[in-house]
Amino acid sequence: MIRKVAIVTVFALVVLQFFPSSRNLNSDLVASDISIVKHVPSDVMELLHVACYDCHSNNTRYPWYASVQPLGWWINRHVAQGKHHLNFSDFGKYSIKKSNHKLDEIAEIVGEGEMPLGSYSLMHASARLNSNQRQLLINWAKQAQ
Repeated sequence: MIRKVAIVTVFALVVLQFFPSSRNLNSDLVASDISIVKHVPSDVMELLHVACYDCHSNNTRYPWYASVQPLGWWINRHVAQGKHHLNFSDFGKYSIKKSNHKLDEIAEIVGEGEMPLGSYSLMHASARLNSNQRQLLINWAKQAQ
């Protein structure tokens, strides 16, 4: 019985590999990117790229395991949710009111340690922000309004 379940499970996992997830890839810097529409100092931009852009922009750097299903689907679901809440690539398309609200949310959520997500930071050591980096992002978000 256990052998049959194992064979079916392995077969199902192999079949899933024939249904790859779509990719959030657009390496072009667009006119609506936050780095174009707002003043973003280079140290802040570096933090945004390593800790935020994978889930909150139109260009995700995928780890090798994103090619393995169902992990790829799970990652893309997180990216889609992240972009729904905040997309740095489309920041210039937001109204002034909405962009200021997003900056307030960045300061609040980063300050509370809710972002980057623990599951993301676990697999991406460079995204683990120390208190100075968090404060840098918070100060920038408050000043950028």
